[in-house]
Amino acid sequence: MKFQTMGLIVKEQNIGEQDKLVHALTATNGIIKAFVRGAKNIKNQKCAATSLLTYSRLTVYKGRESYIIGDAIPERIFSKLRGDVVKTCLAQYFCELAITICPREQKADSFLSLVLNSLYLLSENKRSADLIKPCLEMRLASMAGYMPDLRMCRECGEYITPLMYFLPRIGALECADCRTDVSEPAIALNEGTLTALRHTVYADDDKLFSFALPKDDLVVLNAASESYLKYRFEKDFKTLVFYKTISS
Repeated sequence: MKFQTMGLIVKEQNIGEQDKLVHALTATNGIIKAFVRGAKNIKNQKCAATSLLTYSRLTVYKGRESYIIGDAIPERIFSKLRGDVVKTCLAQYFCELAITICPREQKADSFLSLVLNSLYLLSENKRSADLIKPCLEMRLASMAGYMPDLRMCRECGEYITPLMYFLPRIGALECADCRTDVSEPAIALNEGTLTALRHTVYADDDKLFSFALPKDDLVVLNAASESYLKYRFEKDFKTLVFYKTISS
């Protein structure tokens, strides 16, 4: 079966002397793993079009057990990210998130749009990395069916208090008065950070990145989002560990 789709290359691997194996986040089929013949030849248009962090128009052939990209035309190459080591590492983390969270064998245009917007904002310095990252983490998880319950304290129903706790293992909130089990992992949130965490989950798509938060509160917001993903997907993201190492 042959089809055309738009896709972002989120992983590439050399196969032999001329070919590549790539993972692409596509609008029509979600995450696919596809062979690209001749893609290591710099004279071949597919070389640039199937490189990491490139958004391309893809012609794909689907077999019983594999995909093959027959043609690829680049639409946008996030070249500015490649010139900044720290941003490149964060972008690679975004790609690892996409491979882990985004659907397979089903429509994923909303996932693709979110990842592309995140890369654009990062590339063009439209928002800080510490704001983009938790927005992408929490929204991707929520879109994939892992939305935490941030509406109120799970015990008493209180909507907001000066201090509330986010429980990343179960994806819920507790107010300070209801927090009795101190063995349950928790992250303390002030009112501003709680509002921001709710925003990453519940805000309209076009307003997702439209908020501001003091630097110290952004640190807490990132801790909350990272912890939540770690528990939900039961893994340590290697690219995140490396990003935090070189950006500290």
